Amino acid sequence: MLENNAILSVKDLNQMVKDLLADGIGQIWLVGEISNFSKPTSGHWYFTLKDDKAQVRCAMFRNSNIKTGFIPKDGQQVLVSASVTLYEARGEYQLVIDKLQLAGAGLLQQKFDQLKKKLQEEGLFDSCYKKVIPKNINCIGIITSSTGAALHDICQVLKRREPNLKIIIYPTLVQGELAAEKITKMIELANIRNECDVLIVGRGGGSLEDLWPFNEEIVARAIFNSKLPIVSAVGHEIDFTIADFVADLRAATPSAAAEIVSRDMQEQIKDLKMIEQQMFMAVDNFMLKRRDKLQKLRHQLQTQHPQVKLAKQQTSLLAHSRSLNAAIEQLLFAQSSKLNQIINKLYRLSPEGKIQFYRQVIIQKQQQIATLAKQHFTQAKHQLAIQASQLNTISPLATLERGYSVTNNSKNQVIQSINHIKPGDIITTKIMAGIITSKVTSIKEG
Repeated sequence: MLENNAILSVKDLNQMVKDLLADGIGQIWLVGEISNFSKPTSGHWYFTLKDDKAQVRCAMFRNSNIKTGFIPKDGQQVLVSASVTLYEARGEYQLVIDKLQLAGAGLLQQKFDQLKKKLQEEGLFDSCYKKVIPKNINCIGIITSSTGAALHDICQVLKRREPNLKIIIYPTLVQGELAAEKITKMIELANIRNECDVLIVGRGGGSLEDLWPFNEEIVARAIFNSKLPIVSAVGHEIDFTIADFVADLRAATPSAAAEIVSRDMQEQIKDLKMIEQQMFMAVDNFMLKRRDKLQKLRHQLQTQHPQVKLAKQQTSLLAHSRSLNAAIEQLLFAQSSKLNQIINKLYRLSPEGKIQFYRQVIIQKQQQIATLAKQHFTQAKHQLAIQASQLNTISPLATLERGYSVTNNSKNQVIQSINHIKPGDIITTKIMAGIITSKVTSIKEG
């Protein structure tokens, strides 16, 4: 507090007002229209935020506006988060903005975040409150627009997958100011009638404003208080609403919700065939066990029958008889072998046997001598042929046979040189065919 007579400077006054504004108001959210927008080279933004009755100057510094993602324009409605302060140099109060977004989506997003936080703190999103979706569903309730694409998609999927499934449609508005109340009433009506196993609550895709009825608190609490399990199917896969968090199960799309709550007919047929096969196998197994038991009982009855015992004794008697016969045959064979040994021994000791033995030896020796003589004669004959061939090779007759001749003088001497004859001598030439007599008329040295 100031003293009554304290004197302040303008700077001190502006500083005090600035502190009062910062401490008294702090961070606020407000919506308004942008005008006089400017963006100097410093990168800061300066503009006026106004409505139809008032205006206030604003500044958004560069380190904050780079996170905005767009550049504002005059005339745009925006939602801002700002702190109230005083520009001391001119004594004007202003807003220093740290967040800025377009007003429509921004306000709704803020309301979404606030309600989500509130309901989450109350536990409406907790998994312990989620009801289990039944496996065997006979009736499905659909809370959506009777003319929307979502209903058509859901029905098409259910018709394809499980055509015998019963469907009850609870028509309602899914867009506009009255939609949240209508959706709530349909959820309550479905619970009162209690004719469905599960409810699908949803609609097709759209903007945040279009989907907003599913972000209303009354719809969220109606879903939470429902005794029937609820599958939320709002918008597309990327869309999330408060209804998705409260519902017992969220489906990415209406078609996906239909897939979740229905059983594929082909899969059911496959399961039934598998059950049928298991039943056949069980019956076969049962019959096999009974057949085995009957076979065992029949076997026990047969083994304990008197006729069976008599047959066993007959079999045993026959086996002993065969053993006795085999023993007699074996004894007779042994005695016969022994007798043959004695006979052979007597034969070996008999002189007739020795004579026969030596006769065989003599015959073998004779055969060996004949064989050796034959071999010796063959070798001598072969050697004679070789020597005759060699003698014939060096024989003069053999030389004559090859076309040569032998000439002798009158003294019957072989002429080996021209010095052994002279003209007028009579010579004889012997060839293979005969002898030629000639007279030497002249002699030439060769």
